[in-house]
Amino acid sequence: MDDQDILSTIRSLVEEEHRLRERAAGSMRGHENEGRLRRIEESLDQCWDLLRQRRAKKEYGENPDAASVRPVSQVEGYWPRSRSRS
Repeated sequence: MDDQDILSTIRSLVEEEHRLRERAAGSMRGHENEGRLRRIEESLDQCWDLLRQRRAKKEYGENPDAASVRPVSQVEGYWPRSRSRS
């Protein structure tokens, strides 16, 4: 997976996140999407982390393909969220 693939995945996840949040805002049944939203947030954290790893490796003359997806437990909490979680 190269940087463009990662960015494409990020864009797709953000679009889905926005759709789910809009749907939840217009309905009393927003809790049904909470699990999917949590998984999207976790996947976004992993994608951003992978992209940053790749960019750092390139910057220091290392092979960006040596970067790997880290577990959710490791990347969660790296970056503060502007939205609250349940």
